[in-house]
Amino acid sequence: MTVHDELKATIDSLVDGRRGILAADESSGTIAKRFSAVGVESTETNRRDYRAALLSSEGLGDFICGVILFEETLGQSDRGGTPLPEVAAAQGILPGIKVDKGKGPLPGAEGDMITYGLDGLIERLREYKAQGARFAKWREVYPVSAHNPTELGLTANAEMLARYAAVCQSEGVVPIVEPEVLMDGNHSLERSATVNEQVWSSVFHALNRHGVILELMLLKPSMVTPGAELPSAEPQEVAEYTLRSLRRSVPAAVPSINFLSGGQGPEEATENLNALNQLNNAPWQLSFSYGRALQQPALATWHGKLENIEMAQRALVKRACMNHLAMLGKYRDSLEGEG
Repeated sequence: MTVHDELKATIDSLVDGRRGILAADESSGTIAKRFSAVGVESTETNRRDYRAALLSSEGLGDFICGVILFEETLGQSDRGGTPLPEVAAAQGILPGIKVDKGKGPLPGAEGDMITYGLDGLIERLREYKAQGARFAKWREVYPVSAHNPTELGLTANAEMLARYAAVCQSEGVVPIVEPEVLMDGNHSLERSATVNEQVWSSVFHALNRHGVILELMLLKPSMVTPGAELPSAEPQEVAEYTLRSLRRSVPAAVPSINFLSGGQGPEEATENLNALNQLNNAPWQLSFSYGRALQQPALATWHGKLENIEMAQRALVKRACMNHLAMLGKYRDSLEGEG
């Protein structure tokens, strides 16, 4: 099988019109905060047991096609000795891997950030692939202020995403390109739309410069929402602004847009995805790659207790199912049916 064939086979599995991607790649610091909120210590054993429980949730593969794992998880096995990537694969869920190494300030562009991790990426990708990873994810973040992102911030972050994506494709690993425009702040819906368009346009110019094959990658962007200090916009507004901005800046060759939740609550993220798909005029699959918006109900149910695992798994599968329905534009219909 050629590298191109490998990439195409992975894309075909990740873009099927009905399933999304579970983001379970929280860094050690992030998962420690989330565990602390439910009274659980962030030990290696607890992280393994929690993620093993997520991946073995009965029926999860009906609604989830891929899972982004943290490096630690990729090398772990469940209590029965089965490697966690195999636990996922047994449900028809492709294992993926977060490959960036976190962010820091971008010198010369006050207020902007840059992500690290290109050094040694080829060697790491080969190791991850040997462990079962079929796709990868790299995140760049864009704070919004009166002067951010700067022109340097846009260019530098786009270059990092493009270099990462090109390396992934050279190794037969599908890249998920994640330019996250942060919700932090008091920026308006209009300002958010402008920034997202600037970000996406700069990213695709860079991807083209580096010869990235657009048909063999996924985009994981923010939705266009107002800053978190302002009231939330209605789902119809979010959908209209998001789709308009995407049409202005993202080529139709990209097979799927898998939105991040970016601070939205579980129901809010699903409502907004549903509204996007109800517009029913996008050239891309509009899907999800949620972390907290999928996991939060499960984590709150689990509380680190063995006797709660099945209930937590059901909570995860329910949220995955709701987002599956949102991909079809039928989430509201399901709620009305429950009523």
